[in-house]
Amino acid sequence: MTEDDVRLALPVAALERYLVATLPGFAGPIAISQFSGGQSNPTYRLQSPTGAYVLRRKPPGDLLPSAHAIDREYRVMAALVGQGVPVPPVLHYCDDETVIGSAFYVMCFVAGRIFFDTRLPELTPPGRRAVCEGLIDTLAAIHRVDLAAAGLADFGRPAGYVARQVKRWSGQYEASAGPRALPEMARLAAWLSDAVARLPEETCLVHGDFRLDNVIWAPEAMVPLAVLDWELSTLGHPLADLGYLLMTWSFPADLRWGLAGADLTALGIPSAEALAARYAAATGRESIPDLDLLIAYNAFRMAAIIEGVYARGIAGNAADDAALSMGADVPRLAAVALHHAERAGL
Repeated sequence: MTEDDVRLALPVAALERYLVATLPGFAGPIAISQFSGGQSNPTYRLQSPTGAYVLRRKPPGDLLPSAHAIDREYRVMAALVGQGVPVPPVLHYCDDETVIGSAFYVMCFVAGRIFFDTRLPELTPPGRRAVCEGLIDTLAAIHRVDLAAAGLADFGRPAGYVARQVKRWSGQYEASAGPRALPEMARLAAWLSDAVARLPEETCLVHGDFRLDNVIWAPEAMVPLAVLDWELSTLGHPLADLGYLLMTWSFPADLRWGLAGADLTALGIPSAEALAARYAAATGRESIPDLDLLIAYNAFRMAAIIEGVYARGIAGNAADDAALSMGADVPRLAAVALHHAERAGL
């Protein structure tokens, strides 16, 4: 067992006692396994005689301010029940760090498929189209949530989301990167701080990390069962979420399963422009303006986030060892962001 295994291991007996006392109908014993992937909040499957559950926790150690907001994850998933957005049933949130060493929550395990490769090699062309269109339709459903009805009207600040995000991730990138900071990231940060002001102001619920592998699909159909990983959700600009999903179409093939250069027609995968048009129709828009700006902003933001993951890996606080290898993606993401920024007028 590695030092990291020990650091992230759950105290089985203490957790079992707590869940038996807290969750109605829960019974032990429990078997625990940690899910691979997911660099932010360590996630575990709990198997018990009463069923399968998922536990997400804050990682131990020193963390960036406002990071790993599992309390917000829990709140938004609880609020979205019955709001037309598929989410896992959540059961309990615990902020008592003495139970397992950090705050955590428990939700039901949703059985289904998760796709990681954006080329969807396991599917046929019609299946790939259905998944891509299902992603867009689910994102549109998130953005159509009635905030007052869901009890989320106070879930974030109502204006200036993208500008705040640029400021936030610029600062966190600088804090994480230190002496290895890239000059192009500073150039992008300076340009984006002014360029995002041309986006028309809008406010809705945003996921903040909406992508292919954060959705569970039905085992035998292209139907989304649950949207996962709501840590970055808040009130914000819907087009920020859209640009985040579609930026993968601009990534080279060897950068996080990018689709640039792929024969999308042969694969059955709609173009980014076609999916943007579908989103526009689903949200009552005539078109999606400034797609290059949206992709530049999101590639910059992703570079900043991954630099933070890499920094946690160096410090020994990441969820798994892949954090260290991800550091090489940062300059490549910055290059994608710079390319789209230049197309958008940098």
